[in-house]
Amino acid sequence: MNAAGSRSEAAQTPAALIYVVEDDPAISKLVVAALHEFGFATEAFRNGASVLRRLQTERPELCIVDLGLPDMDGIELVRQIAAVSTSGVLILTGRGHTVDRVMGLELGADDYMVKPFEPRELVARVRSILRRRAGGGGSAPGQQRRHARFLGWSLDCAANILRAADGSEHLLGTAETQVLRAFVERPFQILTREQLVGQRDLSPLDRSIDVRISRLRRKLESDPQNPKIIKTVYGAGYMFSAAVTWS
Repeated sequence: MNAAGSRSEAAQTPAALIYVVEDDPAISKLVVAALHEFGFATEAFRNGASVLRRLQTERPELCIVDLGLPDMDGIELVRQIAAVSTSGVLILTGRGHTVDRVMGLELGADDYMVKPFEPRELVARVRSILRRRAGGGGSAPGQQRRHARFLGWSLDCAANILRAADGSEHLLGTAETQVLRAFVERPFQILTREQLVGQRDLSPLDRSIDVRISRLRRKLESDPQNPKIIKTVYGAGYMFSAAVTWS
């Protein structure tokens, strides 16, 4: 893409607010500059405590979180962000271990990037997260479908709330909501792991989707070991086996 195309994209990008939680000044500056180039508003933080204080008065659309913070482990920060806000989370870290990736995604992170990184890819992933959280980004405000109903359950896609027939509620992580929304938008269709995660070229060793499916089954299925709603199609992916209505 040429520079003119980049500026045009930046002008069309909504001014979403993004928090950058990174203690390395050089990396923080690089991330902020890349986001500013494409029209995003940012606030930078050097530690977990400062961003948690800020979240008490302001809610960004997305937090980009480093795991190696000076005052607390970034995984714990991801958990606390998910507990106090509905902001999306992108983990940007030098820690590429599978256990960190799975733990971060299970606790509610929307995506996970390992340093060193390409700024353009970072922006692309930020946009992808914001589109998914907005319901795909293709509908005008007010036209996006919010409430999905199936088998006595109700999913509020905007509030990340899953309600059972008896009125009890489960507050889902953004990653779980992303997967469940993909299912309810395409019931009775086989969806690949890549489609459910919203990421191309997913590593065969990446088990994050399996973690999310397992968590959803524990909430939805009467017998999670023999699922009737979210079925595994061996060698192909998963299928949501329930009729869905929207409002």
